[in-house]
Amino acid sequence: MPIPTSRTNDCATISIDTATCTGCGLCVKVCKDFGLELVNGKAVVNSGSAVFGCVGCGHCMAICPTGAITIKGRTLSPNDIFELPPKESASSYDQLMALFQRRRSIREFKDKEVEPEIIEKILAAARTAPMGLPPSDVHVLVINGKDKVFEFSKDFCNFMRGMKWLVSGWFLAFMRPFWGKSNDAMFRNFVRPLFKVYVENMDNGKNYVTYDAPLSIYFYGSSFTDPADPIVAATYAMHAGETLGLGTCMLGAMHPLIQNGKRARKFRESHGIKYKSREGLFVVFGYPDVKYSNGLNRTFANETFL
Repeated sequence: MPIPTSRTNDCATISIDTATCTGCGLCVKVCKDFGLELVNGKAVVNSGSAVFGCVGCGHCMAICPTGAITIKGRTLSPNDIFELPPKESASSYDQLMALFQRRRSIREFKDKEVEPEIIEKILAAARTAPMGLPPSDVHVLVINGKDKVFEFSKDFCNFMRGMKWLVSGWFLAFMRPFWGKSNDAMFRNFVRPLFKVYVENMDNGKNYVTYDAPLSIYFYGSSFTDPADPIVAATYAMHAGETLGLGTCMLGAMHPLIQNGKRARKFRESHGIKYKSREGLFVVFGYPDVKYSNGLNRTFANETFL
């Protein structure tokens, strides 16, 4: 039974060249749909033992040492395979940790556009992000150019004006028994002040929504998307931006407000956002206008070892 996404409703097909198959069994070992087996020293497709049908993860094609396996379907083809870079070219833990430690949320940007080739590198890195089930059902909206980002932010503030009832005293009092103390505190102490900061400052020409960034990328999903996928892809993009000399900042407040209701649907449609999405994230990019010399140690709320 094929697993549906917004991109495909079919299973992929696996082809095995028995002349070049050595029967090493690696493909059988890595296929977690259990649709491959060894028969008389050769790998064969056994659709009767498959759980879902081929989802197009590509593991069998990627691990086959002789290139005997090809997959077609679910947006995957033999043309998508490439040789892995040598292990020596990968960053060490210390190098990766240095990147993570150097990253800070930047909200002050130079008046300089982000070059198209840099944007493509960011997207190329984000496309490598792992996903719940292939093919990726992450959708991406690229808002390129300071003026375009500002206009989007201005439209968002205009949208928020019609949503002020969401943070009104009567509505919060009405909803408290239904959504609980923590949500009530979040709306009173964060969402309501945020409405004020966004809208009133935009009225004065100050963009505190996207901070006059020259580039904003929105990662979102569809009704089929694993909720974690847009967040993981956005994280990859953010770190890619850091390696390319850009300052970055994740913006979590915008996504939830454009998901529900007719006004939200119209806003999404007017900006080419194809679906409402359980999870999503805006990330802004730009050349930083500030430089930090120090970082801060962070902690988790809890770390339990079993």
